[in-house]
Amino acid sequence: MPTNTSKSNKKLLIVGAGASGLPSLRHALLYGLDVTCFERTDQTGGLWNYKPHETDLSSVMKTTVINTSKEMTAYSDFPPESRMANFMHNSEMNRYLQNYAKHYELAKHIKFNHKVNSIDRNADYETSGKWKVNYTDDKGATHDAVFDGVLLCSGHHTLPHWPKKFPGQDEFKGRIIHSHSYKDHRGYEDKIVVVVGIGNSGGDVAVELSRIAKQVYLVTRRGTWIFNRIYDYGQPIDIAMNRKFISDLREYVPQWISNTVVEAKLNMRFDHKTYGLKPKHRVFGAHPTVNDELPNRIACGTVRIKPNINKFTEHGVLFDDGTKLEHVDEVVMSTGFSFEFNLVENGDLIKVHENQVSLYQYMFPVELGNHNTLAVIGLVQPFGSIMPLSEMQARVFLEEFTGKQVLPSKAEMEDNVTRKHDDMSKRYVTSRRHTIQVDYVDYIEELAKLIGCNLDMKRLWKEDPWLAYKVYFGPRVPYVYRLNGPHKWDKARNAIMTVDERVLLATNDNATVEADYTVLYAAIGLIGLIVLVYILF
Repeated sequence: MPTNTSKSNKKLLIVGAGASGLPSLRHALLYGLDVTCFERTDQTGGLWNYKPHETDLSSVMKTTVINTSKEMTAYSDFPPESRMANFMHNSEMNRYLQNYAKHYELAKHIKFNHKVNSIDRNADYETSGKWKVNYTDDKGATHDAVFDGVLLCSGHHTLPHWPKKFPGQDEFKGRIIHSHSYKDHRGYEDKIVVVVGIGNSGGDVAVELSRIAKQVYLVTRRGTWIFNRIYDYGQPIDIAMNRKFISDLREYVPQWISNTVVEAKLNMRFDHKTYGLKPKHRVFGAHPTVNDELPNRIACGTVRIKPNINKFTEHGVLFDDGTKLEHVDEVVMSTGFSFEFNLVENGDLIKVHENQVSLYQYMFPVELGNHNTLAVIGLVQPFGSIMPLSEMQARVFLEEFTGKQVLPSKAEMEDNVTRKHDDMSKRYVTSRRHTIQVDYVDYIEELAKLIGCNLDMKRLWKEDPWLAYKVYFGPRVPYVYRLNGPHKWDKARNAIMTVDERVLLATNDNATVEADYTVLYAAIGLIGLIVLVYILF
């Protein structure tokens, strides 16, 4: 249950009760705020609340499984159940969110079936920083209300992005849908299907349909590097990769070396060139595609990789390599999503162009740097889970909102935004997909430093060396950021020390199994230290 250390008469509005809105609400209660959450639907869960019907809301497909492991996806004071799968089905992910809301009694602060129509600076904003919100309640009545602060937690997987039409597309007699509208395989039996786009949704749709369709063709303009959810020794890949010592090493190791090592590792599983997937960009130059089965489906011939579409015919498709399909039944455009902020001052405050947006730490409109009473939560795309990052973003906002003044000056914010844009343009392939990319560990550490919940490792090595070993060489689980700083959690150490147990119990029903990756951690740690010493000395 929430522990309110102090009460405040400040009124905060949270828009959306999904994976970003729920931790924002939880932490707002910890700060003792007068907080209300407006949720457009009648349930929590947002994206993870599967909707079998056509909708303009965000939704996963029926068989979607999360790409990040449960321990790296958890909130910082709510470890997942030991028996939950390491990679949860969307229904299990939604159950975790429901349990979180129930445990912290969040529903009493959520107004369901309440739709926000507009958000504008209040008449006295310059002195108060307040916002006027127009909304429609569950009875259909429209109201205006004034809040001291607003958190936008509505996600960025709602608006389907349709690419510019291909020549002949309007004359095509088959059906064309966006992956946002794809729910399940029914109706695709024995069809010839073209899936456009090789991101995570495109890969998932192609793999699923390859089992029941006559043939699936997966279209990619530039190829991709394919990551497996499972890494060496059966570890979840984000458990293996998102570690502080790896993040530190990358500061000293040239990027071309990191790219070469990881690409070689990925090609050991299957040769990307042989399978028609090898891109021109390096592995850390684009957001990765996570798919365990795609190489197998290509090997079986049920998925065939094709280059970009040149044009549609009345019944088929011509590709850029000159090959032609005389007959195509279905086309699924897995071409990503757009985001916008038209709710806020008709889109004039937070302007978006091709998914490019200028926000300090992808949260704060720099123009509002004198007050910082409005922020966007969850507008990042990490190699890892968004949920712990959303939670940390909310904590940063709440520290500032309650008077701690943790944010830099407006000028420093502007410099940070410019630097991040420059760094992204140098590293990533130019694409509307690569506008909000962050490295999980680096980004969460940057936020943690703002509010003082990062770790003093020298002190920790002296006081609790085994814990220090776990948090530095082990996975950077969210519980690390509740060891100290605002609203310390007294069970954080235990949650960190028992990560391995929960990971193992997810795949082994033997309740007496002893979880211990000590040997593996030791090997990783030793290698890391040797490389670090070699580089430095």
